[in-house]
Amino acid sequence: MTDLVDELRAAPPGGRLRVGDPRIVEFITKFARKLLAPATARRFPELASLGFFLRKGEIAKALSTLDATGGALRFPRGLVFHVPPANVDTIFVYSWALSALAGNHNVVRVSSRSAGAAEAVLEALNAALSEVDAAVADAVRATQRMVTYDRSDEVSGALSLAADLRVIWGGDGSVAALRKYPLAPHARDLTFPDRSSFAVASVAGWQRASSEERRAAAEGFYNDSYWFDQAACSSPRAVFWVGDAAGATAAGQEFRTLLSSVLAAKQHVTEPAMAVQKRVSAYGAAVDGLVRGIEFAGNGLATLELTDPAILPREWLGAGTFANARVSSLSDLVPIVLRKDQTVSQFGFSAEELTEFAHELAGRGVDRIVPFGSALTFSAVWDGYDLLHEFSRLVTVQA
Repeated sequence: MTDLVDELRAAPPGGRLRVGDPRIVEFITKFARKLLAPATARRFPELASLGFFLRKGEIAKALSTLDATGGALRFPRGLVFHVPPANVDTIFVYSWALSALAGNHNVVRVSSRSAGAAEAVLEALNAALSEVDAAVADAVRATQRMVTYDRSDEVSGALSLAADLRVIWGGDGSVAALRKYPLAPHARDLTFPDRSSFAVASVAGWQRASSEERRAAAEGFYNDSYWFDQAACSSPRAVFWVGDAAGATAAGQEFRTLLSSVLAAKQHVTEPAMAVQKRVSAYGAAVDGLVRGIEFAGNGLATLELTDPAILPREWLGAGTFANARVSSLSDLVPIVLRKDQTVSQFGFSAEELTEFAHELAGRGVDRIVPFGSALTFSAVWDGYDLLHEFSRLVTVQA
């Protein structure tokens, strides 16, 4: 482990990395093209979103946000240790890529439970590495490592102590477990603990929408919810219809019918264990008095009508299980929101309505408000952090 840390601390061939280093930009854009290859994108649609995020034009746009520093100079933080979650097996790429673009040396612990998309990512990384110029490949090999290891106090402790920044994704328990390993006095943690998300839909907006817009909303909601079996922190676990009661009932029924048709068109398959999980969660919520009605549309979709919007369940209830409630206005949701609420997916609201809602929340919770279909679209600003700024540091110079 000492050898790995020493290797990562050393300057790479061609000189130390800097913010926006051309060698890293070239490698990541080559990697993005691998992800956007039709065969890969068809098999793992979430990787197409990742590939788009890492295109050269998007990288340039993200790096341009670092220019306005008030005359200060911007440098990498140093060595960054990333610990991503196993349930969303591509999040480590976003974290790693932004840190690498900021010029950092990185070591990423990839979960041994990761499979499918994560394996495709690692294959694409290796393929890109084999195709770039030797100078680029040498710099990447010297400064960027993906490692897998079973739980080890020795390894996690050594990497934590060596890191200038530790990035922890996962549940509250994961954050607490990693924090038992001390950091160097100058280092700090960037944590992404348990979060929950919900959706809001305007009754009036739904009524104004065309049939094509309504179908697109159902397809977008499917992508938000089913790509990671609703386990992603930004996937909605509840839907609030905002408007009059009769309109909300009619809109909700039509929406769920459309969503069911999307599930059929996508040939979505619910594993038997997941189907059982949904029913256990649904009937458990009923026994606890949280819901007044349960509706199953096959094994793919379960709707739980809440007795009160204020008792919004935030835990994962099984893929395709959604709490449902009506409120008269977005303002009615303000007292319900908690600090752990991350993303609000929305349909049918104006920018003015959403901005007013954000101001009413005043930081008590919710870090993102996005349209249906964009809940899983990663941004360089995540959980309220501007990640490129977090992954770099400023040096002031005065004559």
